Amino acid sequence: MTVTAARLPSVLHARPAFEGANIRTWIGFKHFMYLVEGAVLQYCRDQGTGAARLFHDFGRGLEILDCSVQLPAVLELDDEVRAQVTAGAGNRLDVQLSVARGGEDVTVLRGKVVVALLPEASAPEHRDVPGPLAALQAEAFPAAEPLRLRPWENAESVLRGQGGLLWSWLARYTLCHYSDRVQHSAYVRALEEVVDRYLNQQGISVGRMLRERSWIPVVSRARVRLLAPAHMEETIHTVFTVTDILRDVMFDARMDCYVQRGQQLIPVATAKILHGYAIAAGPGAGGMAELDAEVLAALRGVS
Repeated sequence: MTVTAARLPSVLHARPAFEGANIRTWIGFKHFMYLVEGAVLQYCRDQGTGAARLFHDFGRGLEILDCSVQLPAVLELDDEVRAQVTAGAGNRLDVQLSVARGGEDVTVLRGKVVVALLPEASAPEHRDVPGPLAALQAEAFPAAEPLRLRPWENAESVLRGQGGLLWSWLARYTLCHYSDRVQHSAYVRALEEVVDRYLNQQGISVGRMLRERSWIPVVSRARVRLLAPAHMEETIHTVFTVTDILRDVMFDARMDCYVQRGQQLIPVATAKILHGYAIAAGPGAGGMAELDAEVLAALRGVS
């Protein structure tokens, strides 16, 4: 049986960035997802066409459209991560991150990533990508259904009150790529920040929970999905909503991002996150915190 190059696993060895160790030496979910991004880039190099060559030789930009991860174990600052990427169906890649602990390999992330190689307006020419990466080519983002605004409405008037928090931010060039649009990692950053902003707004900030209860934020699952391109210097209107409380231990939440163009509100990204707290000290240290009445009321927006 012949095995094509696209079916051979790609392996990257890397370490998490110092920036990701915000509480003691544990790494936050955002930097797990950054490691996945790095592994996807290595996968393309190993198939013979890295992201730079895709752009310069073929006029294609590598875009992560969807990244869904489960985080079954913690990641430490000095861990050496083995990131393995294998081709899935269509334009999906399967990613696993593992570390060596006590002589055994421990899986710290399982993920699925949807990738598209899109034609870039700023590229000098456009050609089809040959070889194993041809399956990742796409001509445009999937169509996103816009919301039509009435003449007296705008993004803030429509979105305010739909979720627990509305936060608007500018798509600065530092959040974009290919001289044009907001990249996937920018929405990962936005998800991290909007959770923090919501908890602070509700009076249960990360800092307060650390000081008063030794509760450490824990993310078990996250997914960030792009729906349509958002362009450099557009304003991204971001709605964050807690959607469910699970067994008074974890909370499910959702982030939705929009841009306003004329009298249309375009959904550009959506995300989900499953969040809880581990107990770092005192009674119950090492276990998951049970959310008490005060925290539950704050998460639900009940005054």
